[in-house]
Amino acid sequence: MPRTSLTDGIRFAFGTLTALPVRVTRWDRDAARAGMQWAPLAGLVTGLSAAGVGGVLILLGAGPLLAATATVATPAALTRGLHLDGLADTADGLGSAKPAEDALRVMKQSDIGPFGVLTLLFVLLAQVAVLFQLYQRSWTEGAVAAIVSATAARLALTLAARTGVPPARPEGLGAAVAGVVPRGRALLVTALVVGAAGAAGALLGADGVVRAAAAVVVAIGAAETLLRHCVRRFGGVTGDVFGGLAETAATAALVVLALG
Repeated sequence: MPRTSLTDGIRFAFGTLTALPVRVTRWDRDAARAGMQWAPLAGLVTGLSAAGVGGVLILLGAGPLLAATATVATPAALTRGLHLDGLADTADGLGSAKPAEDALRVMKQSDIGPFGVLTLLFVLLAQVAVLFQLYQRSWTEGAVAAIVSATAARLALTLAARTGVPPARPEGLGAAVAGVVPRGRALLVTALVVGAAGAAGALLGADGVVRAAAAVVVAIGAAETLLRHCVRRFGGVTGDVFGGLAETAATAALVVLALG
């Protein structure tokens, strides 16, 4: 097996976690390991794009509500709604109260049930509400929030792919990336993202440093809580669970940034 290159890992991260036209050159455990370690980079690019769209609309004279809506819509477009779909399916699986095997079948169905609809509604409302509040203060606050939340969302995926987290099914994206990232490397990536978030928060002053770093910590805490519950209920992770973790982390980060 050839040695995994930096390019292989980045291609894997962008090719599986975004809808950008990036060709995945290798689809094996080594490439998955490198790719999931680079997942926050895909989040950073997604967040920068979202912040850019919001900024352009504000420059063109749009109000903060439209800018907030477009900022939330951009990551959905850049992932073809993959994470939102995963969130809805995970909510339906958990809400079904069925045994693991039956709940997993519920999650594989193409339609969205009532739990999924309600979860999507409240999550998207919360995200738009927070960004509306922040854009009312300044574009900078909204932009920092978009970038930090998107990066934290993909950091949650790095942590969910760490050693010891099993797949719920023998096939699919969950099986491809489950348990590939060594725990020490996952913690290193976490430390780097928390530090980078704090640096980004410096644009908002000393209080911004603390809030941005805290937003990432709370985000991964919320995602970890959901992850553990899903592992107990489903026996492991699936691609849908990864999507649910990303949206949970992003929303938690935004809520923290709205406080204070």
